[in-house]
Amino acid sequence: MSETKVKNKPSRPIPRPIEPVNKGFWDECQGGVLHFQKCDGCNKFRHLPRNMCAYCGSPEWHWAPSTGRGKLFSWTIAHMPMHPAFVADVPYVAAIIEMEEGVRLVSWLRSVVLEDLALDMPVKLMYERITDDFQLPCFVPA
Repeated sequence: MSETKVKNKPSRPIPRPIEPVNKGFWDECQGGVLHFQKCDGCNKFRHLPRNMCAYCGSPEWHWAPSTGRGKLFSWTIAHMPMHPAFVADVPYVAAIIEMEEGVRLVSWLRSVVLEDLALDMPVKLMYERITDDFQLPCFVPA
């Protein structure tokens, strides 16, 4: 690939949440530790972030750190890039990770041999630097 093409490579998209609770999730990720909301009423973790607990209805919650460990719940292998910046990544694994905390998170599964993909495969968190000030939570086999 020529140097000119590398310089013109499209930027990777990053989340730009407007809603404060969603912004809080991404802000927590930038500290290098994955956090999920934890209800102060019933003590359950939740994801996607929201203002009220779906289990008990409490509006009280706090950010709690995750262990960063989970298992592969489901996945798809993308052979066609969904964005021009992902061309070099195909094929890539878009995965649903079931975290030890009980919540599920959609993410990338990196550094995996496609033939080794299996339900309940143990995975662990890693962060992928996208820009100087943004990192994305991703997973690798544990």
